[in-house]
Amino acid sequence: MNSTQKKSQVLLVMTTVAKKTDANKIAKTLLDQKMAACVSVLPAMESHYFWQDKICHDKEYLLLIKTLKSHYKKLEKILLEIHPYDCPEVLGIDSEKTSSAYAQWLKTATQTSF
Repeated sequence: MNSTQKKSQVLLVMTTVAKKTDANKIAKTLLDQKMAACVSVLPAMESHYFWQDKICHDKEYLLLIKTLKSHYKKLEKILLEIHPYDCPEVLGIDSEKTSSAYAQWLKTATQTSF
């Protein structure tokens, strides 16, 4: 059994997109740039929200982006540049606890040479 880190540096970032092709583009970009160790694309779901003073509902794909807290600012900048929405959801959720093995894998997977 893996031990758990007390102060995790793991961050889960969420965003949504209308098209699976956009989800795949975002995932590939973040992985290629080592801003994420894993991007899970969940199947289409229905989102209900306010936009321009109206209640809207659309099918969207949810992306769960696993990264490190230290990558958040750059990851957010990349997302805002390539995301198709005018005002995309970019939510960073701190991981209170993460297994040591997973945290180490994530750190290794997102190491950059710059």
